[in-house]
Amino acid sequence: MLAETICSAVSAAGLGIAAVTAYRKRFLTATRIAAYSLVPVGLVLTGVVEWVAGIAFKPGVWVGFGVLGLSWLLFMTTRAIERRSGTTRAERKAARAAGRNEAVAPAASAPSLGAGGAAGPAATAAKPQPKPKQKQEAAAPGDDFSDIEAILKKHGI
Repeated sequence: MLAETICSAVSAAGLGIAAVTAYRKRFLTATRIAAYSLVPVGLVLTGVVEWVAGIAFKPGVWVGFGVLGLSWLLFMTTRAIERRSGTTRAERKAARAAGRNEAVAPAASAPSLGAGGAAGPAATAAKPQPKPKQKQEAAAPGDDFSDIEAILKKHGI
């Protein structure tokens, strides 16, 4: 009952201010003030004010809001920890899957074929490793992109 009276008084005051504003020939502003001042009466007539007043004074409702707040806090904490670690669930899952599969040697252009332990270290020891060149002389003007070309050839592009 008190909430409805207060809403009606606020609406009446707003309509009064809108009338004074319209008298000063500021019709657009007066229309906007009138629109805002009719909102409380509309909320009273639709029953929203009574519903909100009923919710505000029930302890069970406040316990529900507390549980929702706790769940939100837990969710945001886990997201913050996940961002801080720099990994997402999908990245961790991909890392686990890659750990189970056979790894690619750093100098290899394609993954090794065969079962997980069949090739093993004996196969890598049998292959001669290419020796790195000592120190190349200054590159010719046309050789500016030689390292990029080597990378592209390595990947088959």
